[in-house]
Amino acid sequence: MNLLQLLLSHTPIWVWALLLFLVTRGITALKPQPTTLATLAIVPTLFTVWGLWSISHRYGGAWQVWAQWLVGIAAGAALGWMLLRRATLTVNPSTGRLWRSADYSLLPLLLVTFAVKYGFECALAVAPALGDDSGFRAAYLLLSGGFTGIFIGKYVRYLRVARRLPASPPLNALG
Repeated sequence: MNLLQLLLSHTPIWVWALLLFLVTRGITALKPQPTTLATLAIVPTLFTVWGLWSISHRYGGAWQVWAQWLVGIAAGAALGWMLLRRATLTVNPSTGRLWRSADYSLLPLLLVTFAVKYGFECALAVAPALGDDSGFRAAYLLLSGGFTGIFIGKYVRYLRVARRLPASPPLNALG
């Protein structure tokens, strides 16, 4: 059995279910539609929980590890915030639901994020000693945090604008 077959066969089913869910979310985001803040929070929450679980499972409470991950999150959040600078968001005053423009960045970001996180996890499963290599660890934590931060930044941008929108005529730009 070659390495690819070995990795694919040893990947838990929840990982494939997560990939399917992320692809579905990314495709759905390609068209403008009504949504809620709770729905928009799903992806950043998933990646945050996955990161928290992975890092605590692998590194415990080492503050240096968490600091690197948080630096990645901060950098990613700034990028995520900027990605929505041209998006539109309005609120339906009768339902309170948000209407957002199409998000063409979500599907590629989800796929790249999944591939990077999956790749790091596979590398660590095949060669656990990589977790102790400072260069590998920094890349893992900064990239994992960075991608998670992108989704957090996008959500915070939506949240900020949704809180500022009046419940009457809709605004057509994120602030």
